Formats: sequence, structure tokens, C-alpha cells
Amino acid sequence: MLPECSGWFAERTWQTPQWSVEELLAAKGSRTVSVVLPALNEETTVAGVIRSVLPLVGSLVDECVVLDSGSVDDTVAVARRAGARVVRRDEVLPDWPPLPGKGEVLWRSLAATSGEVLVFLDSDLIDPDPGFVTALLGPALCRAGVHLVKGFYRRPLRLESAEIGTGGGRVTELLARPLLAALRPELAGIIQPLGGEYAVSRSFAESVPFAAGYGVEIGLLLDAHARHGLAGLAQVNLGVRKHRNRSLLQLGVMSRQILGTALSRCGVPTDAGTAEVADPAFVQFVQFVQVGGEWLPDATEVLVADRPPMREVLAARLPD
Repeated sequence: MLPECSGWFAERTWQTPQWSVEELLAAKGSRTVSVVLPALNEETTVAGVIRSVLPLVGSLVDECVVLDSGSVDDTVAVARRAGARVVRRDEVLPDWPPLPGKGEVLWRSLAATSGEVLVFLDSDLIDPDPGFVTALLGPALCRAGVHLVKGFYRRPLRLESAEIGTGGGRVTELLARPLLAALRPELAGIIQPLGGEYAVSRSFAESVPFAAGYGVEIGLLLDAHARHGLAGLAQVNLGVRKHRNRSLLQLGVMSRQILGTALSRCGVPTDAGTAEVADPAFVQFVQFVQVGGEWLPDATEVLVADRPPMREVLAARLPD
């Protein structure tokens, strides 16, 4: 079982994380922690995620920041009323025109926060557990050399009329896990390679590029492994994660971004940047839809760009 990483799985996987706030405060010492919620049109859920974090602010957590990705609903106002500091993406690094995508706002959050450890939580979580943050911080604060802590969980598939106990995480099971098995088998023990709940050290996060779109999670995982080996990784059980499920067409676009990032990190040549489209950061991805009984092509321009390591960006802004 797991021949490439069986020892790591036993040592760095916490099935029932039980760190108390008091234990974590003692381990934290003088270090600082930032919790970041990337958000795009999440007015119905963002307040609940913020409320799950606020009891820790002022002690274990030093700041809770919502990084807004251009919401057109009331996400910003709702988040501010709930008690978070809200930063719009165009307020950070204004000399860098913003790209669309989750990875873009996570990358900008490095310039908008100061914590030596960052915890990322998706803002579309439904009924988030207040224990998510403490569980993720456990290995990050208590185990030397850990630079990336991934959360894993059961992901129900939420349908219009019912909730099925399993079936979520379709892109993980159909794309990410087979891809890692083929290209980076040492990572076979990672239960949720694409999960949006994780903790990173600032020293690592600022040293690597960020995929601007949905490839950000697999990119960080592959880069953490390349730089720090399995010893730099850990994972904790977060129980159940409920969020908005996406259509198959949306998951197809997401998969194309993830595939491009994973292949590039593993040294496999791709067509990223070579397609004849208006912006070389995008490539065309063709899917098919039925219209009036006919199957017609539906082309989407998919973002495949990387943002450079934040350390380089901030260094370039310093006066000579």
C-alpha cells in the first residue's frame, strides 16, 4: 500500500487532529498568522466562513482578510459587516493589471497580508467548521520543516433536490489523482490535492510562482514537493466540506487549467501561450453543447498564466 510514501502517510497524516488553541498558541510563539478568504460573488456564504474564523482573531489568528476578485454582488459589503478586512484585488499591486482567477487573488494576498503562516479557506463553504483553522495550523506550527498543510474531507455532491453522501471532488478523482500517479507517484498519499483549505509558510509561498487560475492548488503542491520533498508536506482531516457544485462544462474548463499547470510543473511541454488568441496567457478549449438537437462547438479562452514569485515582485519595487 502506497509504496512510494507509506512512511510519510503514517507520520504526516492526522485523521483526528486534536490540537487545542492553547497548544497552538504555545507553539506559535512570536510568529504571526493570516487567514485569507478568496471571494468572487459569495454573498450568501462568505459571512459564515468569516464567523468561523473570528473567535480566533486576536489570539491564534492575527488577521482575517477577504481578497475580493471583482464581485458584482454584495460580497464586499457582507464581508465587511461580518468583521473581516476586505481588500479588492485591484488595490494590491496596482501596477499589475489583474487577471481573472482564484490563483490571482491568492497571489495578491501575499502582498496584502503579513502573516508568517497563511491559511487559505474557500469562501463558498457551507456550514464551515470552526476547527478548520486550528487543524490546518497544527502541523504548520508544531512540526518543523512543514511548508504546506493540505486539508482533506468527505465532499458530498449537492444536487438540486438532494445531497448525496459521496461524489464530490470529481476533478480530483478523474483528473488530478490519475495525473499525479503517472507524473509524481510519490504524491499518491495526498487525499485532496485540489482542496482549497490549506496552510502555507510565507517563506515557501513567496518563493514560487502562482498559477493565476484553478491550477493554483496543484501548482503549489508540486512546487512544495519539488522544493521540500515529502518532509515539507502534511495533511489533516477536516471532516466534511460542503460547497457549491459546478456543472460538467465548468469542471471541464477547470480541468484544462489544472492540467496545464501540472504538466508545466512536471516538465511536460504544453501548448500554453502558443494558441493564436488575443492574449497569449489564454488558450482555446473547445467543448460541445446541444442546440436544437445539434451538437455545436463551444470555445472558451482558458487562462494558463503563472504569476512570478512574490519575493521577486516585491524586491523589484524596492528603491535602489
